[in-house]
Amino acid sequence: MPTEAVGAGALLAILRDGRARTRTELMQVTGLARSTVSQRLDALLEGRWITPAGEAISSGGRPAVAFTFNGAARLVLAADIGATHTRIALTDLNAHVLAEQSTNMRIEEGPEHVLTWLVKAFGSLLAECDRTASELCGVGIGLPGPVEHSTGRPVNPPIMPGWDGFDVTGWLGSRLGVPVLVDNDVNIMALGEHWTTSHGVEHLLFVKVGTGIGCGIVTERRLHRGAQGAAGDIGHIRVAAAADQLCRCGNTGCLEAIAGGAALATRLAAGGENATDARDVVQLVRAGRPLAVQLVRQAGRDIGEVLASLVNFFNPDTIVVGGDLADVGEHLLAGIREVVYSRSLPLATQHLTMRGRTLGDQAGVVGAAVMVIEDVLDPVTLDRSVAAD
Repeated sequence: MPTEAVGAGALLAILRDGRARTRTELMQVTGLARSTVSQRLDALLEGRWITPAGEAISSGGRPAVAFTFNGAARLVLAADIGATHTRIALTDLNAHVLAEQSTNMRIEEGPEHVLTWLVKAFGSLLAECDRTASELCGVGIGLPGPVEHSTGRPVNPPIMPGWDGFDVTGWLGSRLGVPVLVDNDVNIMALGEHWTTSHGVEHLLFVKVGTGIGCGIVTERRLHRGAQGAAGDIGHIRVAAAADQLCRCGNTGCLEAIAGGAALATRLAAGGENATDARDVVQLVRAGRPLAVQLVRQAGRDIGEVLASLVNFFNPDTIVVGGDLADVGEHLLAGIREVVYSRSLPLATQHLTMRGRTLGDQAGVVGAAVMVIEDVLDPVTLDRSVAAD
């Protein structure tokens, strides 16, 4: 790395690996002069981005002070807003959840209703931890529909009446006083899982199977959103088994129309079961209801048909299956594996790992926090912040 590119932000990026380093070690890594390293460390110390690490390190002479990243320097508020359920959290800069809260709330109640609740709930989280809004560095939001990430505005979301084009970042930012980042819920779940359990994985697909179906794509350890943020919308890929089944997006034959949680609940209700959403489907499978088990296994096969094509095209290291329906256990995964391994090229599946989610319901809020953290701690962004202080 050219020494002129090693600003305070780049120095912090080095220290974020969790290892404490002395001035001498940082000089060796960066090639910077001691005076320059000291100047940039002083700026980071002043902003509380770093902190002295425990006892000084001695090599026989005067003990050298080591420095480490200060994950407690700022706070992040995060929200995973689903079609029928919302979870919020307060985290530190390591995306560790300090407090969280969840509620049943329908996204179709509209943006102002949902976001007004969000502002109040965020305030209660801060109060619970005896923290203040002055400690915040940003807010991350996940929404259950297509989002243009650069503007934070939902774009023609099929299950979010009243949300199309709504200025979520502006509305929340003016009330919370900090930057707001918005993405679709599947992308933030992919970020959460990758950050927490698969940080070394280069290429990962996170498949959310809940009310609808979507896919978050991590390539070379970075989230891939596509040109307008629409990458990964696999729920509306046409599959043969869906035939002329009408999807709520207005088209027919979509994967979501036969394998999404809402579609499965509708079919179970038609079969005499008490089911209105994906969580009811999970309960029926856990209760061993034959029709529920049969439909979920077939949903896995239908999803596997689409994923087999993605495996051949993208060649991921890992596929993680999340969303409410992931809680049915092996029934869904078994159907997916059955088709993926039979329909994908052997080279593409040779080292492929397929598993259920690790973070459970926390994946979304952790990922929303990670989205903010990576933005705030980007070396260029942090250099600007340090210069402004």
